[in-house]
Amino acid sequence: MINNRKIFALIGMALIAFSFSGNAQTRSTKSKSKTVVAKTSTVSRVVPRKTVVYKTPKKKVTTYRSVPTNAKVIKHNNQNYYYTNNKYYRNYNGRYIAVAPRAGVRVTNLPTGFRRVKFGTRNYYNYDGVFYIQIQNEYEVVAPEVGTIVYELPDGAERVEIDGSILYEYNDVLYEKIQYDGTRAYEVVGMIE
Repeated sequence: MINNRKIFALIGMALIAFSFSGNAQTRSTKSKSKTVVAKTSTVSRVVPRKTVVYKTPKKKVTTYRSVPTNAKVIKHNNQNYYYTNNKYYRNYNGRYIAVAPRAGVRVTNLPTGFRRVKFGTRNYYNYDGVFYIQIQNEYEVVAPEVGTIVYELPDGAERVEIDGSILYEYNDVLYEKIQYDGTRAYEVVGMIE
């Protein structure tokens, strides 16, 4: 009988011990974390070119003797752009240089690998730092609106300093590095005139 009491006591203590550890495992403390985006934009919409200080060393310009024969010629403001393999080229003194197109250039197809960017009610299509909007059956190169957010900068983006603020520039568009939804992003904060 003493053995039975000891067994029941041990079983009872084991049940109590397991029930406490079970409760301890099911407890959870929920903490609310919120990402706050601090905006310290000091740049107005249009910045004079003379106030921009480039922080990256001068890049070597690569020229090409010719463009592929399948390049499509796009005329805009009395200038010829040669469009092939998702890139634009211009002729300078008999050589071709890869360039970013100016606003107003139109193409019939978006580059392969474009990303859709929504800002307000407008849908942009972004590829390698060039923004497009759809106009009927074509896509026109446009300047993005201030406040537009992208998650990657194009390879040719350069670090610049304007009035003590470090920004990034590509194709005369100024970007500021921000945190958006807990992720690094870049917000359009202005243009260079």
